[in-house]
Amino acid sequence: QVQLVESGGGLARPGEPLRLSCTASKNIFSTYAARWYRQAPGKQRERVATVTTDGRTNYADSVKGRFTIFRNNTKKTVFIQMDSLNAEDTAVYYCNAHKFRIQGGSYDYWGQGTQVTVSS
Repeated sequence: QVQLVESGGGLARPGEPLRLSCTASKNIFSTYAARWYRQAPGKQRERVATVTTDGRTNYADSVKGRFTIFRNNTKKTVFIQMDSLNAEDTAVYYCNAHKFRIQGGSYDYWGQGTQVTVSS
């Protein structure tokens, strides 16, 4: 079993940056893609950013150019740097480790989530 622990959430003013971290209990991100999701009140969970095992990244259109996902060399921690925050970025942010199964479906591990609130 793998535990994912997010940190770094909190309150930011519009235009300010914030960096979230997700630390795994094992070196999972060498074999699992790392993803950040977010869920705002009354909305569906949205995939925000992905970094694959070979380092390719992908972003939701809503954050492209403002958010950056990256891992450290130990492959146990993944970060998301969030710049130029706005009120629409307010949500609970979740870390996810994801791996497709050959048989179909996927393996997924989730963190508990961390609240990000953008407000003046």
